[in-house]
Amino acid sequence: MPQPPLSPSQWSRVLARYRTPDPARSLFELVVTLTPFVATWAVAWWMLSISTPLAFVLALGNAAFLVRLFMIQHDCGHGSLFRNRRLCDWLGRAIGVLTLTPYDVWRQNHSVHHATSGNLDRRGVGDLPTLTVKEYHAKGWVGRGLYRLVRNPIFLFGVVPFYTFFLQNRLPVGLMRSGWRYWVSALATNVAIAAILATIVWLGGWDVLLFVFLPTMLLAATTGMWFFYVQHQFEETSWQREEDWSVQDAAIEGSSHYALPGILRWITGNIGVHHVHHLASRIPFYRLDEVIRDHDVLAQSKRITLWESFRCARLHLWDETRGKLVTFAEARAVPV
Repeated sequence: MPQPPLSPSQWSRVLARYRTPDPARSLFELVVTLTPFVATWAVAWWMLSISTPLAFVLALGNAAFLVRLFMIQHDCGHGSLFRNRRLCDWLGRAIGVLTLTPYDVWRQNHSVHHATSGNLDRRGVGDLPTLTVKEYHAKGWVGRGLYRLVRNPIFLFGVVPFYTFFLQNRLPVGLMRSGWRYWVSALATNVAIAAILATIVWLGGWDVLLFVFLPTMLLAATTGMWFFYVQHQFEETSWQREEDWSVQDAAIEGSSHYALPGILRWITGNIGVHHVHHLASRIPFYRLDEVIRDHDVLAQSKRITLWESFRCARLHLWDETRGKLVTFAEARAVPV
């Protein structure tokens, strides 16, 4: 007789056994990410004396290792990389200098994201602007125009990543009145970044910033923004009002399983297994594959392939009647 499907809360208990990190494996993952990142940086810098285009290409390729470093920082924020929370925090702060992300500010905002994801009544922190069809129709032409601009893929994956990592992260946005700790996090990260950039210019000149530093950072930022988008902004995602929302239901119903080719899973630290991550955020990223292998029902749940994911960029509004994200064209057909 087939077993009844598990509820999200039951899945949380099942997944608890995957939470224990392996310190040797965690250290290994850090070394095999940070070492090639630094080495590629050095080679690209040296390559500037031979060929600027080749240095530029190398810098673009190095974005892969920077994305993976951000995923390791992400695990530090959840306390899942090592059992020692203090070790996780200081490692996360150090990596935050490389990713232009003040760790303590990001960690707090990200925890709010986990606690409110998919809740229509608690939007605004750690998520992307998302209106319902009714809210969109209620706005004037200026409001609708601004929303269309923000949700335009060129703006969302071109301008927004630059704004987020280069400008917004310089201040504790979202936590401006939450105490000195977040100001210290943002300003200390800024000082460390400024010192590194000044050293780069002093030793290598502005060309290193323009053709090595900027390409790596911008491509990594754009990639990160895309992943953050597609993990929650897909057609069959879930948004609920406060009275019908629960964090566990939202985790498994409102987060995708972005089924990627092996090399992309490695680069992104398995963050595509996002429904499992939201159900049990203390699972180290290198054990998420293990979860999917052991539980086929999770492997098939909310599954989106790389090719299918590109269609998600057309979805912009939550249709509360049909319970799915829709395009602007589809929203026009919804009665107001």
